[in-house]
Amino acid sequence: MEYENKLVLAPMVRIGTLPFRLLAAEYGADITYGEEIIDHKLVKCDRRLNEKIGSIDFVEKGTGSVVFRTCDEEKDRVVFQMGTSDAVRALMAAQMVCKDVAAVDINMGCPKSFSVSGGMGAALLTKPDLIHDILTTLRRNMSIPVTCKIRLLKSSQDTVELARRIEKTGVSALAVHGRKVPDRPRDPAKWSEIADVVASLSIPVIANGDVFEYDDFQRIKVATGTSSVMVARGALWNASIFCPKGKLPWEDVKREYVRKSILWDNDIKSTKHTLKEMIMHHSSLELPEGKAVTKSDSLVDLARLYGEEKSYDIFVKN
Repeated sequence: MEYENKLVLAPMVRIGTLPFRLLAAEYGADITYGEEIIDHKLVKCDRRLNEKIGSIDFVEKGTGSVVFRTCDEEKDRVVFQMGTSDAVRALMAAQMVCKDVAAVDINMGCPKSFSVSGGMGAALLTKPDLIHDILTTLRRNMSIPVTCKIRLLKSSQDTVELARRIEKTGVSALAVHGRKVPDRPRDPAKWSEIADVVASLSIPVIANGDVFEYDDFQRIKVATGTSSVMVARGALWNASIFCPKGKLPWEDVKREYVRKSILWDNDIKSTKHTLKEMIMHHSSLELPEGKAVTKSDSLVDLARLYGEEKSYDIFVKN
């Protein structure tokens, strides 16, 4: 896995499942991060080959629910992102998936309560010794790249100091979201503070924040001095943001997402959540399409709604 001059799909909870990752890659994403998976959850899973659809599934014992699904097609670009607060448990989880993914990333930026309350995500930003323990443990025992994703700290100097400590652990790259923990998505990303990190490190830095058009990739590269860029909401709203020739109509992108979700037997709740996020940005959930998605109980319902019955027939015949 190389991290220079890459366009990267950011990790997004309930969105970055296999169909969406494949969609982004089809449109030009070089590296695709999966949604954050908690280490506790993964270590309770069995690895299974799903011969029906050709995927590799990590299935929770007892419930039978698929916690993480991948396939050979994305093996060289998919990054498994993990939520953890313990080095030993993180290693156990990473060793389970290491042969099926290109790299492992530790989430150190999620500000949501479910993550922070467990000492994971952004809670790690105030625990540099634990960060060092987790990353060095993984680096010493893993043959694939190890990276992490952080947010900005209270001051740019604090962020740079933490980034330097992270670099010393031997990680292959560092992704930096240009917002601080209290910041909301509507607050402008602080590209200048990402630039301070880029100027202070020798490893690749992946810049993240406020990329909504293809031209924004070049803008943030110039502003920060990095060569690799990560995009979240811009990709969610239209995954063809990665296309150099320009975005495709979002209706076409949405239908392709539905088709892939059917063919890869994606979780219906995840599929509906992703569709609803797309619709809320471009239209309204109160219009007929939005109401129909909300009422859908299965992939069959979505197939009928979007005229993808043929895709469902293919899935069933397999």
